[in-house]
Amino acid sequence: MYLIRGQQNLDLFRSRFKDVKLSGTIGNFDGLHLGHQAIIKKIKDNSKIYNSKTIVFFTEPHASEYFASKNNINNKIPPRICSWREKFNQLNKNGIDFAFFLKFNNSLRNMSPEVFISEILDSINLRSFTVGDDFRFGANREGDTNQLREWGKEKNILVENTETIIYKGERVSSTRIRKALANDDFKLAEELLGRPYTFSGKVVHGQHLGRTINIPTANLWLPKQKLPINGVYAVKCNLDNNTYQGIANMGLRPTVGGTNPVLEIHLFDFDQDIYSKRLRVKFIKKIRDEKKFENLDMLKLQIQKDISIAKNFINNSNDN
Repeated sequence: MYLIRGQQNLDLFRSRFKDVKLSGTIGNFDGLHLGHQAIIKKIKDNSKIYNSKTIVFFTEPHASEYFASKNNINNKIPPRICSWREKFNQLNKNGIDFAFFLKFNNSLRNMSPEVFISEILDSINLRSFTVGDDFRFGANREGDTNQLREWGKEKNILVENTETIIYKGERVSSTRIRKALANDDFKLAEELLGRPYTFSGKVVHGQHLGRTINIPTANLWLPKQKLPINGVYAVKCNLDNNTYQGIANMGLRPTVGGTNPVLEIHLFDFDQDIYSKRLRVKFIKKIRDEKKFENLDMLKLQIQKDISIAKNFINNSNDN
């Protein structure tokens, strides 16, 4: 998959692919859930009709993250279901040809729908353009699918929106998945995503406190956006194509005075140097909420109990 980084690289993209016809879409695509997958399928179907390549536009940061940061209300930012890297990988797995990353900044925020169409959509050779059922764009969200359809008629470009995907009586959405994860309903989250909820990150150096209590942990690098989970979990981890069982703690680590979110993984019966390697974590079951203990000895005792609970659950579960 070819990545176009920012509007400033449009000219380079046009020069390299000026004769390439495109079937495209735009959105946040946080999680690449069943609703997003329906849009992806639609543009892939259109690409066969128009003999075109597929392109997905998405913004970073998300608009909600940008406005929360501007207004100093970061605690109101919705958690990310997947990181930027995971989103890219999922688009690639879904067979997308081009990913167009637009930086959401003050310029894009104030861009009128008309300018967005003329400077971005009109600048590439679109033959079809598909959006979700609730799509809005441009300054103050003034643009809608009706405006896109008028533009499409004028340019002979098919513009269509997908129908809402309903699962168990409710709309499939990133918000619903975040709520499921916050409620520790990993089964529902998996059903809405079309795959298990996982997090992948690089193992980085932490404070090495786990070794002082003989429970070493791997710290995973976290994006600045918060994750939709918090607490202690039974997990399965993929490392170098091997699967390991373990427990994970996602939180602030209040017992040791932590102030920033950390994802720590203790792998059972494991003793290898894995710094800088990537670890994919599948969350199986929540064991408990994070809490502050009076000292490290009490923390160690609780972690040992957590390990026993996690091993028992994983070994008796139907999870593959």
